[in-house]
Amino acid sequence: MKKDLDLYTDYLISFLGQTSATGLSDLLDNDVSHDGVTRFLNQPDHDSKALWRQVKRDVRRMESDVGLLI
Repeated sequence: MKKDLDLYTDYLISFLGQTSATGLSDLLDNDVSHDGVTRFLNQPDHDSKALWRQVKRDVRRMESDVGLLI
C-alpha cells in the first residue's frame, strides 16, 4: 500500500493539470492499470487512522518543542 500511495501522491503533486486514474496509467505506459488505481482509492482504510499510521514515525522524528508541523 505504501508504494501505491507514494506513487499516487507523487503523481498528484507533480502533474500540472487535471489528474485521473487513466492519466496515471498512461503516464506509466500502462504498467499500472487505471482499474488498479481505482481499486486502491476505493479501499476502505483511507481514513485519518490509516494516515496517522503512515506518517507517525516521520512526525515523531521531526517534532520539536520549538516548532510546528502544519
